Amino acid sequence: MDKESAEPKRHHYAPDGSHLDASRLYWQILENRDPVALANLTLCEPGPGRSLQFAFLETPVRIDMRNYRLLEKTGGRWIVRDDPLLELAALMYFSQVKRLHPLTRDIVGLADLRESHFFVGPHALRLEGLQKRFGRDPEGFRKTAVKLGGQLEDMADAAACLWPFPRIPLFFLLWQADDEFPARIRVLFDRSIEDCLPADAIWALVNRVAQAFAED
Repeated sequence: MDKESAEPKRHHYAPDGSHLDASRLYWQILENRDPVALANLTLCEPGPGRSLQFAFLETPVRIDMRNYRLLEKTGGRWIVRDDPLLELAALMYFSQVKRLHPLTRDIVGLADLRESHFFVGPHALRLEGLQKRFGRDPEGFRKTAVKLGGQLEDMADAAACLWPFPRIPLFFLLWQADDEFPARIRVLFDRSIEDCLPADAIWALVNRVAQAFAED
């Protein structure tokens, strides 16, 4: 069976790891939205058959609004992408966005977000993989960020702005380990992210980008 026509697995997870029953509701909302209008609001591109296309860290991704699935372009073909965290963030973003949210250039941390209380305990961001891989390798951090389409920033020991969606930047900052202190990773946001994504979608998106960054 051709992968593009196959019914994808749907493993949707909440931040605590449980299955998300609401995912189908988000798909149903998204199915009824105008892909051209959404493309104008988010700087994505309308695709064939009621779909949206964007580059997730340099990988072409298509949101198939009619068939409730994500696709990615690999080897010239569009195949089903089983990617629960990206799917959760994309569904919550594209099903709910109602207007163009300009970038504010007001760069903030987790503690500055209105829902900062969400990101503690089991909902803490999962940045250990990045710390382990790049804790003593800031140059590798920079090279990987550029490979993923990121822009280098003059902050910390190494820093980069990555774009998982065309209008949602994430800033990753690295302080490398030394003889006294362990490596530290911090994530910053454009203030506008609060108008685009709820806390659980921010959690999903940051963790998915961190995973790609650490594993690339």
